[in-house]
Amino acid sequence: MTSLVSILIPAYNAERWIAETIQSAVAQSWPRKEIVIVNDGSRDRTLAIAQQFASPSVLVVEQQNQGASAARNKAFELCQGDYIQWLDADDLLEPNKIARQMEAAFDVGGKRTLLSSAWAYFIYSRKRGKFVPTPLWCDLLPVEWLICKMEQNLHMPPATWLVSRELTQAAGPWDTRLSFDDDGEYFCRIVMASEAIRFVPRAGVLYRMSGTGSVSDFDQSEEKLVSLFLSMQLHIRHLLSLEDSQRTRAASLSYLQRRFLRFYPEHTSLVEELQQLAARLGGRLDIPQLPWHYSLMRKTVGWTRTKRIRQQYNRCKSVVMRFWDKTLFYLQSRDRIGSNERFGTDCAVSDAAS
Repeated sequence: MTSLVSILIPAYNAERWIAETIQSAVAQSWPRKEIVIVNDGSRDRTLAIAQQFASPSVLVVEQQNQGASAARNKAFELCQGDYIQWLDADDLLEPNKIARQMEAAFDVGGKRTLLSSAWAYFIYSRKRGKFVPTPLWCDLLPVEWLICKMEQNLHMPPATWLVSRELTQAAGPWDTRLSFDDDGEYFCRIVMASEAIRFVPRAGVLYRMSGTGSVSDFDQSEEKLVSLFLSMQLHIRHLLSLEDSQRTRAASLSYLQRRFLRFYPEHTSLVEELQQLAARLGGRLDIPQLPWHYSLMRKTVGWTRTKRIRQQYNRCKSVVMRFWDKTLFYLQSRDRIGSNERFGTDCAVSDAAS
C-alpha cells in the first residue's frame, strides 16, 4: 500500500468529457495516488474545468499546443509515482481498476511485469459498454503479445495498462513525430522492455468512441497517413528486434496487409514503400479486398471514389449510433432523476403521516 500511482491525463479540447474522466481518477480506491493533467493548448473550457479539481494531489498545468505525445511526456516529467496509469481525457477507469492491478503486481513481484486489463467501448452511457474479450486478454510473453496484436490487428487502449516507473524509463518517451497510432507504437516499446504481460480480468476501463475530430479518428489526412506509415514501420522493427523468424515476418506481413487499404491505391509513393517493406520481409501485399457491394461499385466509379463513399457511409452510421446512444442516455438520466424525485416525495409524505 506504500506505492504511489501517478494517473497522467493529456487533454486537448476535451471540455465535454474531462470532468467525468478526472472524477473516475479521483474515485480510484487505491489510496496513494496523484493526478497530473496537462492541458495541451486547448481552445475551449478544458483548462477551466480541470482547474476546478486542483488540489494537493491533483496537479493541473498547461503548455502551448504540441500534440498528445508531448503532453504525455510533460506529465511524466512532473510525476513522482512508482507506477504510471495513462488516461486519455475522454476515457474512464472503473473504481477498483488500479487497486486490482496493484494486487497483481504484488503477487508477481518485480517491476518488469506489465499489467493489462479488460476494456469496453462506449459512447455516452457506461451501462451500454460491452466487454468483448480478444486474444490479447490473457497472460503472454512479450514476443507472443506483439505477434498476436500485429497478426490480428488488435489493440489495447492506453488506460488498460499499469506500468512501473522502471518499465516506463526503459521504454523511453512518447514519439512526438507521431500524430496517429502513437499509443500503439509506444506500448510496443513498453511490451518489449517487459519480462511478461499479466492480464487482470477484474480490472476495467471504459474506452470512449469520441467520434469525428478526435485524435483517434482516422480521417485520411496526409499527416495521419504519414504518421500511421511511420508507426507501422516502427512496429515491425520492434517485433523483429525481439525475434527475427519466419513467424514474426509472417505476422508483420499480415499486419501490413490488414492496413494496406488505408493507402491503396491513391497514395502511390506510400503504396510503393509498403510493397518494398513487404519484399524485405519476404512477401508481397495483395490488392485489398472489399465487400461485394463495394467491389461492384469500384468497377463503376473507381477505387478512390468508392473509398470515399465507404468512408462517408461509415461516418453516417457512426453519427446515427452516437445520436441513438445519446438519446437513450438522456432518457435514462431523466427517468433516474424522476425516480429520485418521486422517492423524495414519497419519503416526505411518509414522514408527514408518521
